[in-house]
Amino acid sequence: MNSITLLVHRMVQKISHCLNISRKLCDQPFHSDEGVVRSGYELVEEPLKKMFVATCESVDYDRKQNLHFRDGFLESVRMDVERVLEVFHKDSVEFDFRVALDELRVRPSGILVREVLYGVLREVNCENKGRCAKLAFKFFVWCGQQEGYWHTANSYHLVMKIFAECEEFKAMWRLVDEMIERGFPATARTFNILICACGEAGFARKLVVKFIKSKSFNYRPFKHSYNAILHCLLALKQYKLIEWVYRQMLLEGLSSDVLTYNIVMFAKYRLGKLNQFHRLLDEMGRNGLSPDFHTYNILLHVLGKGDKPLAALNLLNRMRETGTEPTVLHFTTLIDGLSRAGNLDACKYFFDEMMKNGCVPDVVAYTVMITGYVVAGELEKAQEMFNEMIFRGQIPNVFTYNSMIRGLCMAGKFDEACSMLKEMETRGCSPNFVVYTTLVSSLRNAGKLAEAHQVIRQMMEKGKYVHLLSRFKGKGHKR
Repeated sequence: MNSITLLVHRMVQKISHCLNISRKLCDQPFHSDEGVVRSGYELVEEPLKKMFVATCESVDYDRKQNLHFRDGFLESVRMDVERVLEVFHKDSVEFDFRVALDELRVRPSGILVREVLYGVLREVNCENKGRCAKLAFKFFVWCGQQEGYWHTANSYHLVMKIFAECEEFKAMWRLVDEMIERGFPATARTFNILICACGEAGFARKLVVKFIKSKSFNYRPFKHSYNAILHCLLALKQYKLIEWVYRQMLLEGLSSDVLTYNIVMFAKYRLGKLNQFHRLLDEMGRNGLSPDFHTYNILLHVLGKGDKPLAALNLLNRMRETGTEPTVLHFTTLIDGLSRAGNLDACKYFFDEMMKNGCVPDVVAYTVMITGYVVAGELEKAQEMFNEMIFRGQIPNVFTYNSMIRGLCMAGKFDEACSMLKEMETRGCSPNFVVYTTLVSSLRNAGKLAEAHQVIRQMMEKGKYVHLLSRFKGKGHKR
C-alpha cells in the first residue's frame, strides 16, 4: 500500500494540467471570505455615494424613525411572548388554553411564534416532556387559525424539534406529512431534525430511503439528492450511514463528483478505514477530478493527525503549484492535527509559515495553538500566544478562555483562573457551561470548595444554566 504522500503526489501529477480547481462548497456566499464580500459591496458602493450626499439628512431621519419603530415593535413582541408563556404555565385540566390565548388579544407573527416555541423548547426536560409537546402543538394550531397569519417552514421545524425532544415521534411524522401537503418542501433542516430523532428510534436507514425517493426533498444546490443527504449526514457525524447511502448511490448508477468523494473519504477516515480512504483518493484522480479546497483540507487533517509534517509541507507546495493557495483554514487544520499528535514544534513551524505566507491567524488558529500548549502543560507558551493574539487585535472567544482557564487550573493558579473568568465577561465574552464546569471541577479537586461554590453562586445570580445545576454534584454545591 502506497503512503498517503505518494498517493497525493501521483494524483496531483495526473491532474496537474487541470488548473480549474472545483470549489463547490467554498464558492457559496456564506463561505466567502472578507475580501470577497468587500469586493462585492464595492460594485454598488460608488453609485450610492453620490446619492448619499444629496439625501443624507432625509436618510438619517428615516433611519432614526425606522430604528425607533423597530425597537418599539421588538419590545411589544417580547412582552407578548412573556404573556403567552405565562398562559402556558397556568395550563391545567380545568384551564381552557384556547380561551386564555384569545383573551390575550395577541396577533401571531413569525417572530412571535418563533420566540414562543423556542421558549417551550428551552423548558423541555424529562419530567415535562408530554406537557411541553401538548402545549406547543395547541399554540401552533391556535396560531394557524388566526386571521392574517400563515405558518412558515421554520415554525413547522420548531414544533418538529419539540416533538423530537419530547419523544413524540408519531406526532412528529404527522407534522412532516402536513407540512409537505401544505406545499412546504422537505429541506436539509427537515432531514437533520428527523435523522437525529430517528437515529435514537432505530429508523435512520428507512428515513434515508424515504428522502431518496421523495420528490419534495429540496436538495439544491447539490448535484442530486444523494449528495444532499450525504452532506446532512456528515454534519451529524453519521459516518456508517454515509457508507450505506454511498453504496445505494452507486447501485443507482450515479457517478461521484468532488463533493461526494470528499464526504465519503472523510467518513472512511473517521471510521479508521485508511485502505478504503486511499483507494477513493486514487480513484478520484483516475476519474480526472481535481482536488478542491476541501479535499486538500481533509488531506492536511489526515497528515497532521498522522504526525507527518514533511508530507504536509510537500502537499502545501503542491497546492500552490496547481493553483490553490493555502488559507488560514488549511494551516489551522494541519496545526490542529499535529497538536493532537503532540508535535508542538511542527505546530509552531506551520504557524510561523502561515504568517510568512500572508495568512493572518484568526481566533481559531490562536485557540488551537493555545490549547495544544495547555494540553502539553506548557502554560507559559500558551500565555505568550494568548497575549500575542490580543496584541494583534484578535478577540479571544469562549473556547480560548476555556483553554486558558484550564491551563491556569492545571498549574494551580486558581486566583488567576477566577480573574480570567471575570475578564472574559468584561470583554463581552459570555462564559458557557463548559467554562463554569472546568473552573468548578478544578477548584473542587484542589479542595477549594468555598471558591467553587462562589463560582456557582455567580452563575446562578446571572440566571445562567440554572437548569443544569444538578450536574454540579458534590460538597461544593449548596442551594
